Amino acid sequence: MRLVPFGVSGSFPGPATPASSYLVHVSAAESAAAGHEARDWNVLLDLGNGALGTLQRHMDPMALDAVSISHLHPDHCADLAGLYVYLRYHPERGSLRTGPRAPLPVYGPSTAELHVALSYGLSDGESMENDFDFRSWAEHRLVEVGPLTIEPHRVFHPVETYGVRITGPSSSGGTTTLAYTGDTDACASVVELARDVDLLLSEAAFLEGRDDVVERGIHLTGHRAGQVATEAGARRLLLTHLPVWNDPADTLAEARGSYAGPVEVAEQGKTYEL
Repeated sequence: MRLVPFGVSGSFPGPATPASSYLVHVSAAESAAAGHEARDWNVLLDLGNGALGTLQRHMDPMALDAVSISHLHPDHCADLAGLYVYLRYHPERGSLRTGPRAPLPVYGPSTAELHVALSYGLSDGESMENDFDFRSWAEHRLVEVGPLTIEPHRVFHPVETYGVRITGPSSSGGTTTLAYTGDTDACASVVELARDVDLLLSEAAFLEGRDDVVERGIHLTGHRAGQVATEAGARRLLLTHLPVWNDPADTLAEARGSYAGPVEVAEQGKTYEL
């Protein structure tokens, strides 16, 4: 299993990277070794502003097996409207050309279907049902996508938000676990989400001292992300969702002050093996 960030900017796209989006990929060989169908599997974690463009540089959107949406702020889901256009109107493979086919599962908060329909601007009588199969998260209810098992955890953010814990085959054999926080402040749920994971992909949008005037329940700092990783026993920490005005070195230094394990700031397009 591997993680490839398509977008790592926090709150809106930056000049060098789109907003949040991360691919979880399992190769055909790894899938077969785990007793599943011998083909590549691709699950997308969030699809924020601008990320659909980066996604197309790495893979065919038609090859997605599922999309996991943490919450409905635009920096995590805005490009679902563009993905709908791709799936529906592609001149060779879109549903208007090829007819009904298995729609792409989209897991997300309870109002995701309505939200995406409104953001796209569906006409009266138009539906996304031939292209998207919207499924609402239920906390701790497991979702199986080929060799991947996804467990949603409700986290601490102003809107309905879920972090996800993903277990799949390790590139070195056996199984491995990734946790993605989505957007959250520190809470018991995010520690539970990250418990003993091999890699914690954690947002860290705020800085200690500077952002203390902002109410709690919005974002982690690098320091608080490190505290979560330490308390949870995470083996590795990958920081993401930094807004353009943050210096990544400051966020990294905060995290290193509260977490003794391996830690780095996520890079768009880099592959992280688990």
